[in-house]
Amino acid sequence: MTGLLEQADTGLSEAGWEALRAAAREAMAHAYAPYSGYPVGAAALVEDGRTVSGCNVENASFGLGLCAECGLVSRLQATGGGRLTHFACVDGRGEPLVPCGRCRQLLYEFGGPDLVLETPAGFMTLAGMLPQAFGPEHLTTGRTASDDPASDDQAS
Repeated sequence: MTGLLEQADTGLSEAGWEALRAAAREAMAHAYAPYSGYPVGAAALVEDGRTVSGCNVENASFGLGLCAECGLVSRLQATGGGRLTHFACVDGRGEPLVPCGRCRQLLYEFGGPDLVLETPAGFMTLAGMLPQAFGPEHLTTGRTASDDPASDDQAS
């Protein structure tokens, strides 16, 4: 699954998408955005049927602000974890937003390439928005420099 999707291919009815948008708008109403004046809300459906949401939280030290997706993922983990299947994000007018690059990476960790996102251009999988994503499958655990064959070549 990559690229733009037709409504029928999202695996969620229009009523389901409207419920996600409503949850995102509700979360956006709780955003803390006194510096930018740009409140954002996000909501996602979890594979077990739960809906999780989050809002942006700014900070006087601008670089320390949290995107709505950060709050959403934190709530996901705090309520039992799971995989995200469908995602909607809205601005202060309730219009669809596209996650920033950092948040796309965060969503990839918890939703994977088949996560369906609503965008201003239609519905898209995360694989379409973040092609060739770096994820947990690229990490090797328990590996040390002495296990790396390249380190043997350098030592010779």
